[in-house]
Amino acid sequence: MAEGPQTAAEAAAPLTDQPFSDHTEPIHFGDKLAGCVQRRRSQIVLGLDPDPARLWPEALELAGGARGGAGERAARAVAAHCRLVLDAAAEQCVAVKPQVACFERLGAPGWAALREVMDDAAQRGLIVIADAKRGDIDISARAYAQAFFGATATPFGEVEGLGADALTVSPMLGRDSLAPLIEAARERGAGLFALVRTSNPGAADIQDRELAAGGTVSEAVARMIDELGRPGVGEAGLSDVGAVTGATAPERLEALRALMPHAVWLLPGIGPQGGSGRDLAPAFAAGPAGGLVSASRAIVYAFESGDGGAPAASARDEAARLRELIWGLYA
Repeated sequence: MAEGPQTAAEAAAPLTDQPFSDHTEPIHFGDKLAGCVQRRRSQIVLGLDPDPARLWPEALELAGGARGGAGERAARAVAAHCRLVLDAAAEQCVAVKPQVACFERLGAPGWAALREVMDDAAQRGLIVIADAKRGDIDISARAYAQAFFGATATPFGEVEGLGADALTVSPMLGRDSLAPLIEAARERGAGLFALVRTSNPGAADIQDRELAAGGTVSEAVARMIDELGRPGVGEAGLSDVGAVTGATAPERLEALRALMPHAVWLLPGIGPQGGSGRDLAPAFAAGPAGGLVSASRAIVYAFESGDGGAPAASARDEAARLRELIWGLYA
């Protein structure tokens, strides 16, 4: 069996002296991820999907004195909530995955809160995956790339983007819609996670459809992701173009791994969506960093289904339990 988790202090220590996105010479995304997984002894991604109507009570207390309108006050409470969750669970995780839509709906203050949360996570040594599921052609794709990875030139100077380490994307418009994002990511040592076989019940409506040429839609997408990612395979054998493959469809994983041997998989669906951490072996055929298990509600709202403990303590305990489970099975 693999060596057990490190102490909290060791696990929480950044891989380098600076956040990942600030490297002058970018480290290859797959190599960076593999190193961080080994250092932290974790494959857990902390999902942050903040609902302004369902924040931890302490976050509301901390933001109680915030000034401004509803948007500004809600954004401050959301940022406080995410900071508290990170305080509780970050040391058990290798990455954080803020759901961009949960911040965008609060307008400009929400976008500022997103930037604050991403910067906070990076300072803690976490890989930051912006869960935005972007996908568009040409001009729009390049604009998304600037927003999440790079900077935008203006007559008034450059406007820095969010500096994400990775971005979830939709590949349904085809390879030309992904090309600008891949190019921008590689320039910064960042990565992509393309939707291949998602965790929601409706995924079967399209993704499991059989094609006239043989195979399913998700398998055709997997072949494309493998092809696009092969030029970006690093020394650890992992590509900078990964795949979102839901933990709720474990029967699909073996076939998809055969089609994407080098892709890092982001595995949502553990907990409330019904996925089990014990059915994910194909994801880790590429090594301990070949699969990243994403958990959001299972960690953040663990106190609601547990023994009635404080939100922070329950989140910490559940994150530690998942970390030990996945590492023990697949490291």
